Amino acid sequence: MKTIKFILILMVAAFILNACNKEWLEVKPKGTTLEDNYYQNADEAFAGLVAAYDPLGWEVVSDYSSKVGYLNTASDECYAGGGAFADRATWEAWNSYTLDPAVGPQNDFWGRSFAGIYRVNVLVSKLDGAKMNEALRERFRAEAYVLRAYYYFDLVRLFKNVPLFTAPVSPADVFNVEQAAPEAVWAQIEADLNAAIPNLPLTVAVEENGRITKGAAQAILGKVILTQNVESRMSEAANLFEAIHTSGVYQLLPFYGDIFRPDNKFNSESIFEITHTSAAVGYWGPWPPAGEGHIFTQFCGPRAYTGPTYQAGWGFNPIIVETVNLLKGDPRYASTIANIDSLEQAGVATYEKGYQNTGYFIQKYAPLKEFFGLGVGEPVLEWPVNYIEIRLADVYLLAAEAFLRAGDAGKAQTYLDLVRDRVGLAPVTATLDNIYMERRLELATEGHRWFDLVRTGKAATALAFKGFVAGKHELLPIPIGELNGTKLIQNPNY
Repeated sequence: MKTIKFILILMVAAFILNACNKEWLEVKPKGTTLEDNYYQNADEAFAGLVAAYDPLGWEVVSDYSSKVGYLNTASDECYAGGGAFADRATWEAWNSYTLDPAVGPQNDFWGRSFAGIYRVNVLVSKLDGAKMNEALRERFRAEAYVLRAYYYFDLVRLFKNVPLFTAPVSPADVFNVEQAAPEAVWAQIEADLNAAIPNLPLTVAVEENGRITKGAAQAILGKVILTQNVESRMSEAANLFEAIHTSGVYQLLPFYGDIFRPDNKFNSESIFEITHTSAAVGYWGPWPPAGEGHIFTQFCGPRAYTGPTYQAGWGFNPIIVETVNLLKGDPRYASTIANIDSLEQAGVATYEKGYQNTGYFIQKYAPLKEFFGLGVGEPVLEWPVNYIEIRLADVYLLAAEAFLRAGDAGKAQTYLDLVRDRVGLAPVTATLDNIYMERRLELATEGHRWFDLVRTGKAATALAFKGFVAGKHELLPIPIGELNGTKLIQNPNY
């Protein structure tokens, strides 16, 4: 596979880059630590762990490839948007379900996840040889297992038919790799998570925010089980979600809008949060641009905006009016939707009407003026807005679904009520339809809707207006570059 081979080349290059000097004939080049001699102690193992975390936050892989932006685009919550039709062709392909093996977001998801998996596998293969405290070694191993499970969870949901790597693969073997049975991938994900959970801390120190905890691993495992839709396992998933609730570590915030504030990172509702910062210098330079900021924040602001509150953005992910109408009257509306048209009509703002403009933009990740230009590099690349992959209300609604499907309507009602009570809404009966609607309202524009539609079998109906074809668009195509000269087989109907 070309992506895996490219990753291997990059990793080797990273170790030998400084070897090019006039004393290149020396057996051990000066200024260089080769991979074979690395991972000798705790500091070097930690550097490998940081490298394994790094792809979580990649906003550019092959294209601008924000995970939340892509998933919003594919759902019935948002359009692709941008300046004009196919401003980003990969986004528009998923927006209009005109995906083909050459054009779409598949290279980005594939590249990000397999880069992470390769880095995990290198680290795991070296850990036993490092001189370090045994408890620390097992914590590093546990974090690595959760990261591998996370990367594979995305891959198996998006592609279903993927190679399964649990150890580094040599460049010579890459083109002989075959896809694993999806059941084997699911089993490996669960095995990694179950092996990790006992060795993870319940909480981390402030300076370690962003590292994986026991609650994060339990939440991912619960979602993995629930996504497989085996009714006999619903109690298993429900109990994992309940363990998060009873741990006492997490609490719903009193005010919904505070969840997403860049100055309120790693709050009590956050379970698994992906870090972005303006501390690393962001610059355009060669592609891809450098930096650790949340570029999606720049993407989802209104184009050429002048006015209060917001910085000008690039006009992507305008919110579909049906979603706006569902949220009108809901206490979460103002924290979810930025009504830019109303500001323009009031005479306090102007903006450029981009492609598929509706006048409604994402508030949760909006480019707020107060957080613009806090770094020393290119400010549009340095938004310090984190992405909360899993938060407590998400877990509560998954718990409500799992308990209901397991036959415990009482507990399902309890968890649904917790979410609604936080925003001052009266109880509604815990039916699957009500739970799914609550997920749509609570988690709007956070990248969960597309996965929910696919796993519940509702995607073909909900996304028909975008061109979704049942039996095809539940999966992304395998990237064309991964098929040429390999043993990989394309997904059906592509």
